[in-house]
Amino acid sequence: MVSSKDDSASDGENSSGDVPESKKSGLFSEGEKVLAYHGPKIYEAKVQRTEVRKNEWRYFVHYLGWNKNWDEWVDARRLMKYTEENVLKQKALDKQKGANTKSGRSTQAKPKTSADTKLDKEETKNTASKGKKRKADSGTEKDTISAEKLVKIQIPSTLKKQLVDDWELITQQNKLVKLPRSPTIDDILTKYLEYRSKKDGMMTDSVGEILNGLRCYFDKALRVMLLYKKERQQYDEAISDNVSPSSVYGAEHLLRLFVKLPDLLAYVKIEEETQIQLQQKLLDFLKFLQKNQGTFFVSAYDSPEVSEGSGKGREN
Repeated sequence: MVSSKDDSASDGENSSGDVPESKKSGLFSEGEKVLAYHGPKIYEAKVQRTEVRKNEWRYFVHYLGWNKNWDEWVDARRLMKYTEENVLKQKALDKQKGANTKSGRSTQAKPKTSADTKLDKEETKNTASKGKKRKADSGTEKDTISAEKLVKIQIPSTLKKQLVDDWELITQQNKLVKLPRSPTIDDILTKYLEYRSKKDGMMTDSVGEILNGLRCYFDKALRVMLLYKKERQQYDEAISDNVSPSSVYGAEHLLRLFVKLPDLLAYVKIEEETQIQLQQKLLDFLKFLQKNQGTFFVSAYDSPEVSEGSGKGREN
C-alpha cells in the first residue's frame, strides 16, 4: 500500500477553477476516519489531505496500524464513511474471504487469512503433542493440494548455500544468529521498496502489498515453522507482546520463509495470471537479497553462551 506516481500534478490539475458546483466540496474531509478498499480487503484509514485533480476529488490516506510507507492517493470510489453499517460490511467481506478478524498487537486488527488459520492449527497441534512432527500434523491438508497449484519460487544457488550453511551452523555447530539483527527484515523490505521505486520511477501498489504480505507471513510463521529447536529460547527472550519479529530478525530467517511460502500460498485463492506475476516479483526480491548478500546476511554466528548471555542476563 504505497503512493503512486500520480501524487504530483500540475497546478492546472490541482486548481478547482473548472470544478462543477456539485463538486465544490469533497465527500470526505481532512482528518476524517474512513474505511478504504485496498485490493480485495477493506482497512481503517484516515484522510490526511484532499485536492482536486482533473475535475475529481483525490484523497491522501494513511492506513491505521500500518507504516506510513503504505500511504497513498485514492479516489472517492475507494473510500466509505466510517459508519456502523460499513463496518459490518467490512466484517462481512472478511468472512466472505474466509478470514475472521483477529485482535492483534497493532492498532488495527488484521484479517486472518486461510494460511494464518493453517498456522494456528499447526501451532495448537505442536503444543498439544510436542513429540509429533509437524509433517504428520498437516499431512492430510497438504495431500489435497495439487503440485500445479503451488507457487514456484526459484531460490538462487548462492542463497541455497546460505540456507545450508545456516542449518549446519545452528543444528550441527550449536551457533545462533545474534539478535537484534541489523538490518532487520523491516529495514530490508524498506530498502527493496526504495530500490524498486528508483528503478521503476514510481511506487506500485502491488509491490507494496507483496512486501507487507511477506512481513505478515514472517511474523506469523516464525515461531511455528521457521525456527530450529535450539533457537526457541532465544526467540522467547527477544520477542515480547509489543515487539514484532520482523523488527528483530534479519535476512537469515527471512530467507527460510521462502522455502515454506509455496505451501502457505497454496491455501490462498490466486488467479493463474496473478500467480505468474507474484512468482516474478518474489524472484526479483530474492535476486535483490542475492545482490546484497554480503550486506544483509551476518558474517559470523555466535555461540549460545554469548547470545543468551547478551540478552537479558539470564542464568544458564
